[in-house]
Amino acid sequence: MENIEAFEVVHSYTRAQAIEDGVLVDLSQLAREAGFRWPVAVTQGVWAVVTPAPALKREGQSCLGRAWDLLNVLRVELRSANGGREVAFAPYFLAEPGRAPRSVAMRAVSGPGDAGESVITVMLPGED
Repeated sequence: MENIEAFEVVHSYTRAQAIEDGVLVDLSQLAREAGFRWPVAVTQGVWAVVTPAPALKREGQSCLGRAWDLLNVLRVELRSANGGREVAFAPYFLAEPGRAPRSVAMRAVSGPGDAGESVITVMLPGED
């Protein structure tokens, strides 16, 4: 086995940088209000689902309300999960006015943050 100290880090991209760059959207404050103990961020793909189109805004949909819905569905799924690093869930979102809400497959992955703390990242299938 090789000594890991012999390897040089060529590049690193921190969670904080990803949030600053908009690659991740930090929902930690809202997540704390929803009962989460760990910081929560979502990918741009998930944020695009959470952000309602103008027609939906006219119907009363908002980013805050949709993010709250996502976090509450995730919280319920996490409580029923058997531990592990990843949980799949599918909250329902209104996609078009006058149509039934549709489920959107997502996954939440727990892992270490920039300082080794526990964090949760919510993403769409195929996003890493």
